[in-house]
Amino acid sequence: MDTRATLADVTALLRAATGDEKHAESSTSTLDALWVLYDRVLRIDPRDPTAEDRDRFILSKGHGPISFYAVLAAKGFFPVTWLDTFLRHGGHLGSHPDRTQVPGVEASTGSLGHGLPIAAGVALALRAKGLTSPRVFVLCGDAELNEGSNWEAILLAPEHRLGNLTLLVVDNHSSEPDMSHWRERLGGFGWAVHIVDGHDHDALEAAFRIRHEERPTAVVADIPEGEW
Repeated sequence: MDTRATLADVTALLRAATGDEKHAESSTSTLDALWVLYDRVLRIDPRDPTAEDRDRFILSKGHGPISFYAVLAAKGFFPVTWLDTFLRHGGHLGSHPDRTQVPGVEASTGSLGHGLPIAAGVALALRAKGLTSPRVFVLCGDAELNEGSNWEAILLAPEHRLGNLTLLVVDNHSSEPDMSHWRERLGGFGWAVHIVDGHDHDALEAAFRIRHEERPTAVVADIPEGEW
């Protein structure tokens, strides 16, 4: 499939992957945000997915990769027929994304709390190499922010003025205890926080395009419970 694919195409592709490990609700709540990133925002060429000046995207919420796989397939990173092999022996698409198996995957994730620290490290490395144009986006779930390693990265990023780093929190209100006080918590640590409707593509795009040179950005995509 080429870059003219639509969100309807991606939704159809989601049906190709089946199985108990699909984590359907966890995956589908990320679909709108992922589509906006890959369709409107990220500078990544599927024909050259390792170009040094590309933007980077890391799915920290790696236990729910189905929407991610469908978007990558729709954008031409790998054949759509791979979706039929999800979780099958010999296939490329496992229950967690593997950077050695799947073109377009920047980091192998799935153990919660790893993606944001990795993204902060990538943002630091890009700056150290003098690459000021590429941006680093990382997607976390609301419940995933219960992991302490994320808060260490949340403290580190403003300290190093990582303006090239954007944290996307997909808040589907699944966390216990409640982690919904995003503006106060992230803003208190020095992040620029933007809270948007997680289904509103224009609002998501506008938030993703904001870049603060001296501080990292957090975009909270709110998904009302039951609207996954």
